[in-house]
Amino acid sequence: MAIKSFLKEKSLGILMHPSSLPGGSESGTFGENAKIWIKTLSQYGIKYWQFLPLTPTDSTGSPYSSPSSFALNPWFLDFNDLIKEGFILISDEEELGGESQTKNYFDFEIADNLSKNIGKYLLKSWESQSIQRKKDFCRWVLKNSWVEDYSIFMVIREEFNMQPWWEWPIEYKDKNLDFLKSWRQKNKDKILIKKLIQWHLDRQWSAIKDFAKFHEIKLIGDLPFYVSRDSVDVWSNKSLFSISNNGDLIFQSGVPPDYFSSTGQLWGTPTYFWSKHIRTNFDWWRKRFRRQFELVDLLRLDHFRALSGYWRVKGNAENAINGRWINSPGRKLLSRLKKDLKANHLPIIAEDLGVITPDVEKLRKNFELPGMKILQFAFDGNEDNPYLPKNINGGNWVVYTGTHDNSTTISWWETLDGFVKNKINEYSKLYDQPSWNLMEIGMNTKANLFVAPLQDILSLDDSSRLNIPGTTKNNWRWKLNKPLGDIELQIKYFSELGRNYGRINY
Repeated sequence: MAIKSFLKEKSLGILMHPSSLPGGSESGTFGENAKIWIKTLSQYGIKYWQFLPLTPTDSTGSPYSSPSSFALNPWFLDFNDLIKEGFILISDEEELGGESQTKNYFDFEIADNLSKNIGKYLLKSWESQSIQRKKDFCRWVLKNSWVEDYSIFMVIREEFNMQPWWEWPIEYKDKNLDFLKSWRQKNKDKILIKKLIQWHLDRQWSAIKDFAKFHEIKLIGDLPFYVSRDSVDVWSNKSLFSISNNGDLIFQSGVPPDYFSSTGQLWGTPTYFWSKHIRTNFDWWRKRFRRQFELVDLLRLDHFRALSGYWRVKGNAENAINGRWINSPGRKLLSRLKKDLKANHLPIIAEDLGVITPDVEKLRKNFELPGMKILQFAFDGNEDNPYLPKNINGGNWVVYTGTHDNSTTISWWETLDGFVKNKINEYSKLYDQPSWNLMEIGMNTKANLFVAPLQDILSLDDSSRLNIPGTTKNNWRWKLNKPLGDIELQIKYFSELGRNYGRINY
């Protein structure tokens, strides 16, 4: 039976989060460099741009623990576009910091302050905007019902010095609608700023998505399975999550003990009350997916295995040892989503890394979703290793050198002993270029899509690594410190190597 996956031919992609784009006053933005990046990919026949969740981050900078599953990160707002289109009325761009092309890392606090300053300018200029623009804004707010609760949540958060919602006074914590009605009136300008920022982010990203479509570039987004306990999603929908009204976790997520941890992992996010989701016909999940597919063409679903079964631990547990596996209604949810999308196949990549049980594999295969293979996991000496190139069967896979959670290939290579290095070199013709060796190996697999992080294409070490799992400092900050034109030669080389393996057609 023919696979109905959206991955129909061999192709290439590059993984880079928008925050890592050069330009912008601090973080990379939804500005001109995003379009230059798309144009560069198109020029060299690279069909996919993959990135991390586009949502706001938590205090550590992680987009996987966001205060909202629906909002976009204010750091990405491009002030040049706002000035050009007359949404901000200032004469000097330097008032907002000017463009930065030479930073290796960006500062979260500076990025936060910049987005707050942009918000103040947007409010200041709002009254002078045309009636048509105000109508467009109001229509967008009505269409995107999530933005009301998000804006209220974020303003309350700032009012109480970013404390989590369960530490707010009871009227706020319980979302007392009568109380919030009068509170909203007193804080209407602050709430309006949050909405304006989200509207402009949405408008700017829509232009980028249209630009990518014109250049035949597919955008691959990323969706965390669980949502943050301290999020508007949980605060506004407590009955959908295993959390009490006062914020105590009834059950929390995690993974059981394994080779890497004798006590397992606790993630501190509430699990879902799936019975309630079933009774509401998965309304919240369907809205969540609908929002994502407004933003991207394809979606990597993180921790896919939890759609089949998830490890549930008591909320007050100190470790994950005494949890238990609970079945999830993943088949029902994916079937409902398929109907919503009116699609023969779901544009979802299943993040199926780690120990995967037969039920998870069956769910993935039933919906013909491509899974993931990470080459850095392949060379442990086990000939049955599922990540070994020879064991990657069929085309319905996405192969990576590594993901945002891995070391760059250059630094990974330095940890290997001589025997393993020689085994890897048997697969490749390049030999003296570790990251290019691994990329060549990936391109030579049967998988229809091969994706490399930009850091590997540039042969960078772990000083440019995006994230070290289990740590909270100095993650998510890396930024390309040169104009995109300066790396065009490496992109061209990546493309030419892909052509050798039938992955470039132009």
